[in-house]
Amino acid sequence: MSPFRRSNRYRPDVDVVEWKGSYYPYDIIKEGAIALLVVVVLVVGLAFVFGSPDVKQVTLRQWSRSDPIDFAQTALSELNGTSITATYGAPYNNASTGQQLGPLSLAKWMGVHSPIDAAQDFVLQPLTEVLNQPTLTTDLATWRDATSAQRNQWLTNYANAATNMKYVNGHIVTAATNAGPVPLFIDELTNIARTGALDQELISGKGFYSMNYTKPLMFLADSGWLSNQGAHWHLGGDEWGMMNETGSYPGQAWLWLYTFWYQIPPYSTSGNGDVLVWGTMMVLTLGLLLIPFIPGLRSIPRWSRVYRIIWRDYYKSHGA
Repeated sequence: MSPFRRSNRYRPDVDVVEWKGSYYPYDIIKEGAIALLVVVVLVVGLAFVFGSPDVKQVTLRQWSRSDPIDFAQTALSELNGTSITATYGAPYNNASTGQQLGPLSLAKWMGVHSPIDAAQDFVLQPLTEVLNQPTLTTDLATWRDATSAQRNQWLTNYANAATNMKYVNGHIVTAATNAGPVPLFIDELTNIARTGALDQELISGKGFYSMNYTKPLMFLADSGWLSNQGAHWHLGGDEWGMMNETGSYPGQAWLWLYTFWYQIPPYSTSGNGDVLVWGTMMVLTLGLLLIPFIPGLRSIPRWSRVYRIIWRDYYKSHGA
């Protein structure tokens, strides 16, 4: 037999039996228009009744006014290089290898493409923009001229006293001694943030359309205040927060499969949880795409006879 001759043998996993039943007219345009009208009425009506569950965006100004102590302590962690951002690794810096998928360092492969120097970008650079502040200008020069050892000593002395930090009469106050210019840096940065100027300063790009909020978001993410806000609005990972709207409103329900993995070990306990979840979802997605090509699996609808439920009216009327 010629290898190019097509076999006429029926293949149950691939071939479809020719339809022998009757046909009915169906106006898909009319049905689609009705469905669209119903959806529009429901969306507009529900939006009018319930409104949007979203709350206003949080800002550095709001944070520094609500909890100046937390802001100042976070600013210190940026300056001394102990914050989450400062130690994160790619794509922000080379401080760590980042999350790994087995032996694969995926983040390191991608490299640093959104560089952030936490001390320089979050603290020192904004301070250089302050005008008419001779003392601050002098202290910034002192910082630049100091050795790494001297800077570390100043930061250590200030950090030791930062646990008893207070906010008094518009200033951050500590009992730190021999801390060099660090007390002025932290106090001045807190005051800048409270005016709202720091929000604009950290936005990348100075043009009219400045939409890169990476830096202010990363600064906020290093704080304890933002975590408390997330817990208040039921957005924590332990509450499936990724798929919620603020206030525990039902949100993106289609994300449940992704969020589900974060609730169980080893994903919930691994430092590589994000990349492990991503890898799992990629495998599941690939399996979904390959269902038509997997013998047996592709035949489940035929074996389960689920089609008889879907077309039950036809089978009932024809006694099949």
